[in-house]
Amino acid sequence: MTADPIEGQVLLVAGAKASVAPERLPALVDQVQAALEPRADRYRRQFECVHEDEDRAVFLADPDHWTTLGEDLGLRERERDAIRRAHEEQVHRIGRRTDREAEFETALEIRTPVVIGL
Repeated sequence: MTADPIEGQVLLVAGAKASVAPERLPALVDQVQAALEPRADRYRRQFECVHEDEDRAVFLADPDHWTTLGEDLGLRERERDAIRRAHEEQVHRIGRRTDREAEFETALEIRTPVVIGL
């Protein structure tokens, strides 16, 4: 992995909201990133990329994305929820930094974010 796509502060916030032990979340994020990184080109073809910088690319996927990927990876429902929350929190943070919060908020009403480290 070349970058941490989900920032430490974001992990703290997501961990506090999720029903997963906070110390478990970084390992889950790493596990999911290991699965996502080889799929980055497929995500570029299949989903809209709404943000990209030197550390990460943000895609808007189908609402059932985390359920499907979580099942593929053998994650429990709470783990999938924690991962989803971490990705959403990261996108909210990016939105605040880039003055695109309202745009991202609207997009997240119908799609789910997937943040892939670059």
